[in-house]
Amino acid sequence: MRRSIVPSTSSALRHELISARRQAAPFICATCRRAAIQAPTNISRTPQRTFVTSPSRLQEPSTASQQQSPQQPGTNAQAPQTHYDFFPSTFPSGQPPNSPFTPDLKQLKKEYIQLQAKSHPDHAPAGQERHAEALSMRINEAYRTLSDPLKRAQYLLSLRGIDVEDESAKMSGGPLLMEVMEAREAVDEVEDEEGLTEIKAENDGRIAQSVGVLDEAFAREDVERAAEEAVRLRYWMNIEESIRGWEKGKGGGVIHH
Repeated sequence: MRRSIVPSTSSALRHELISARRQAAPFICATCRRAAIQAPTNISRTPQRTFVTSPSRLQEPSTASQQQSPQQPGTNAQAPQTHYDFFPSTFPSGQPPNSPFTPDLKQLKKEYIQLQAKSHPDHAPAGQERHAEALSMRINEAYRTLSDPLKRAQYLLSLRGIDVEDESAKMSGGPLLMEVMEAREAVDEVEDEEGLTEIKAENDGRIAQSVGVLDEAFAREDVERAAEEAVRLRYWMNIEESIRGWEKGKGGGVIHH
């Protein structure tokens, strides 16, 4: 009876030992063992690359977009809305009444030349030549308008919804018309350049007086007074044009206004 118990106990212990060995050491085939022996020993030393996603980098523009060519004048997010916006150095405060009606003409011309040099179509990036040409035309128009007192006054009034042609119709008679007719006749009847010089000096005084009135009117935002004086100034500018076109024996030149 004792002999039958011992063999069975030994067999059970042997079975448990074999099972424990199988669980502790998983089976590896001969091919895998050879591959592990032949593999380089420094594989485990290779550092792993770590990829970190930064929210701030996702929101930043790419380097290529940051290195784009500088924008042409007038192509910023906020394009110039008026002629005055093209010349911030001459009109740092914008149009009247924030700035005087009569600007520093030397400063205006200087800024105009600099602006044209930067915006010339020949300097435009490829594919933007037409845009640069249109911009150059706008700059030219802005300079011609702001450098001339009559055009400047008419432009400011147009921004306020006033048409000088309509104002001219309201002032088609009266003392002003008589004064203008007399000035024109004087140009036609003068016989020499000496007499023409006197007429020119008199008309220059009229122009200067009108510009002075416009300075005050726009500074006070007196649009009605400014409109009336703009009409008056246009008549005096017509006389000036007639004086420039004067020829001896033929009278004054043709008026184009």
